[in-house]
Amino acid sequence: MQRYCLLLFVYFMSIVAAPANRSNISIWVASIFLVLGTLGAYQFVGLNQALLFLIGGALGMTLYHASFGFTSSWRVFIKQGRGRGLRAQMIMLAVAVLLFFPALGAGELFGNPVKGNVNPVSMSVMIGAFIFGIGMQLGGGCASGTLYTVGGGSSRMLVTLVFFCVGSLIATSHLEWWFALPSLGPMSMVTSLGVMPALLLNFVLFALIALATVWVEKKRHGSLEIEPQSQHQGFKRFLQGPWPLIWGGLILTVLNFATLALAGRPWGVTSALAVWGAKAAMLVGVDVSVWDYWQQPSNAKALANSLWFDITSMMNFGIMLGALLAASLAGKFAPNFNIPARSLIAAIVGGILLGYGARLAYGCNIGAYFSGIASGSLHGWLWLIFAFIGNGVGVKLRPIFFLDEKPQPEKLTGC
Repeated sequence: MQRYCLLLFVYFMSIVAAPANRSNISIWVASIFLVLGTLGAYQFVGLNQALLFLIGGALGMTLYHASFGFTSSWRVFIKQGRGRGLRAQMIMLAVAVLLFFPALGAGELFGNPVKGNVNPVSMSVMIGAFIFGIGMQLGGGCASGTLYTVGGGSSRMLVTLVFFCVGSLIATSHLEWWFALPSLGPMSMVTSLGVMPALLLNFVLFALIALATVWVEKKRHGSLEIEPQSQHQGFKRFLQGPWPLIWGGLILTVLNFATLALAGRPWGVTSALAVWGAKAAMLVGVDVSVWDYWQQPSNAKALANSLWFDITSMMNFGIMLGALLAASLAGKFAPNFNIPARSLIAAIVGGILLGYGARLAYGCNIGAYFSGIASGSLHGWLWLIFAFIGNGVGVKLRPIFFLDEKPQPEKLTGC
């Protein structure tokens, strides 16, 4: 895996050094590494791992072409009262619970055992989600947004990703203290209420949030924002984008459900970033294996094994490569290393907050929010509330770091 990552870095630098043919080169690079990653995962681990890597690639392509950014959707609603992105998320979640709840209620899918991301409803979730929310706006993306924008060529988001790993590692050094804070324990709507009542309750909540965004948007603007028209149609639009937000949400849901079927649990992102940070620390002589977090059996195994065996890591690599392919097909892969100092500081601070908050909250916008709510976990709803509050604080702090932001309507960009 180390040689695979080194080769990927060398190829990435060759792309940067050849701007004239950058799109053509990056299409080949993304395609080659998707093939190599698939073959490697199959050889070292097995068919399921290879398929999960490819699902990661499809997730990256979907996130990029649909610009499905949780961070920008929330910022646009907070600042401008435009709720198109939030409504797309509610549709995505509604379809997700419709698929997930029956399978989780049965405890199996296609004959294989499955379990949801059901975690404690606790003070650590509230604090972690709030911190993560601030980090979203300063770092410029959520967990999935950071990965796909890095794959799409954003050098600033690469800084956010590096410090996302740093923040995750720092959090693992004293998670035991945070997890000892008051907690109600894991609470599942599917287990407590049953599949049908849980579905109905969630549908009502999604509808209420969507209607609230409609009310706010009409009150502030008089009408709802419509989906921008694309210059491409048909198969060309599929390859080059952009895709409608609704397409993105539905495809993400199907891919998350496929992850549940293959991995036995839903899609997650940030546990791998803690592993990456820990492995990097070990390389420079910091023995994190003695920390309580890394002595837990599953975490110790992830730290000791090659990344080929870590499902979340392989899917994350797939996401970045899928986004690289999508950006290249769209002719938009153009890394820019000219990062203003204040923006760089925001990326560092935001990345640390993202990583630290995700560990406290048992996940991010994917593991806790998307997959948590899809799993019927009450902690997912708690995460949504406090992360949204944190985003509000983050939006207020952004002008300190982004002096060129102008008071004009923003567009959904995935950042």
